Amino acid sequence: MSKHAIGFIGVGLMGHGMAKNLLEKGWKVTVLGHTNRAPVEDLVQRGAAEAKDVASLVAVSDIVILCVTGTPQVEDLVHRPGGILASCRSGQIVIDTSTCQPGSTRKLAEAFREKGVRFVDSPLTRTPVEAEQGRLNTLTGADPETFAEIEPLLRGFCENVFHVGDVGSGHTLKLVNNFLSIGSVSLYAEAVVACVKLGLDPRELVKLVSVGPVNSNMFQMAAGGASEGDFTRMKFALANAAKDVRYFIQEMTEAKFAGVVSSAVNQSLNQALALGFGAPDKLLASLVEAQAKLNNVTVPPKR
Repeated sequence: MSKHAIGFIGVGLMGHGMAKNLLEKGWKVTVLGHTNRAPVEDLVQRGAAEAKDVASLVAVSDIVILCVTGTPQVEDLVHRPGGILASCRSGQIVIDTSTCQPGSTRKLAEAFREKGVRFVDSPLTRTPVEAEQGRLNTLTGADPETFAEIEPLLRGFCENVFHVGDVGSGHTLKLVNNFLSIGSVSLYAEAVVACVKLGLDPRELVKLVSVGPVNSNMFQMAAGGASEGDFTRMKFALANAAKDVRYFIQEMTEAKFAGVVSSAVNQSLNQALALGFGAPDKLLASLVEAQAKLNNVTVPPKR
């Protein structure tokens, strides 16, 4: 694969590491200006160019990568005056690595198809730590020919690249994956707080689970950290987790899916937001703090 010119929109916590790895591996990268100037200026120092607006970025790019919060942000970038759809040209590829609603993804793909542009969903798993290391996972929804063309690019910032089906499949699998992981943290949060409510030290629960089959990196980041008063080990905002579960609920509703756990997880997140844990600095393990507040206890307990 020749080193296509890459336009990158969204050089935040995840995007900075992704763009940095592409630069280090020889791709020409143009980034869109960001309200947080630090990552943009760092990437420019590493050799990236900076575009003043979306149209300018699209004009110099063969492939445009999006790494933003979710569906509203992607739709705005695509449909705004001077946005990606208005500025693109036949033969380009747009890769959306955000976590979005699959129905919107398929509609966007159709709109781009009418202009001879391929739209691919390739959402990510893992954290900003792995983004900086070039060790993310990605779940790609694309036709086989397009996947073969972009796979070397994706491997520029990913350790594992999965081709999971046609357009929309990546976002669908990402929502299922995030429901599983976020639901696990909801369970851990209640278990940790239950220990305190019942007069137990939650560190003893962590010790027990750590030597048993339920142990996992997720458990250690969420419950292990919370039991020591550290709610920051899992670098995933609680508000973004709530958004992902809402997207999952919408997909399940449209599919007439019969289940009860997803509704409980959604309510757990909504309670946390209502209790004031939706600020950008409140991460997913703050579900423990929210459960503690609901139950009028302190985690970790005063010793």
